[in-house]
Amino acid sequence: MSKELTNAIVGMDEAEAMRLVDEMLDAGADPADVLEEAKAAMTVLGEKFECEEAFIPELIMGGEIMKGIADELKPHITGGSTAQKRGTVVLGTVAGDIHDIGKDVVVLMLDVNGYDVHDLGIDVPVEQFVEAVKELKPQVVGLSGLLTLAFDSMKATIDGIAAAGLRDQVKVMIGGSPVDEQVCAYTGADGWGRDAAAAVRMVAEWTGSAA
Repeated sequence: MSKELTNAIVGMDEAEAMRLVDEMLDAGADPADVLEEAKAAMTVLGEKFECEEAFIPELIMGGEIMKGIADELKPHITGGSTAQKRGTVVLGTVAGDIHDIGKDVVVLMLDVNGYDVHDLGIDVPVEQFVEAVKELKPQVVGLSGLLTLAFDSMKATIDGIAAAGLRDQVKVMIGGSPVDEQVCAYTGADGWGRDAAAAVRMVAEWTGSAA
């Protein structure tokens, strides 16, 4: 089923993608798992973009399909109470990268799990992250990027937070399909994750709100 969903999203077939999502939910699939499968399709699109097999219009269309899927799934996902927020998180796609799909999934999952999430958007400059840390005083900052060129921006952002004297006040996590332990060490991040579930686990651990 996941291959069918991937093919529908990569093939820009929104109607088929939504039909498959409904079918998966009717069959009892975990909505969070469906989100991850949809995100995997966006990873495929991102790889095609890097290889010049896909272009900006395809990424935008894929993103619109993904957002539609996220909107469809959100009512089905249960999380912590929003009455008492479990912690504050600032997220953004770093400078030079316009991909927001993986980030949007993390935003959604943190939101439904009861965190106060501030999404700075895409192509976010270092200074904007620094100002957000100063103003919002989050426990966690999440840096997202789908392109390998994002690694230097991630490092520059973490260096910028440190230069502002704020590094010891926050934990920094990075994410995106090309991210691994080596990239984490290069950027100076505190942790990294391949998917939204890993991001939620890290945030829960760092904010002391793990179940």
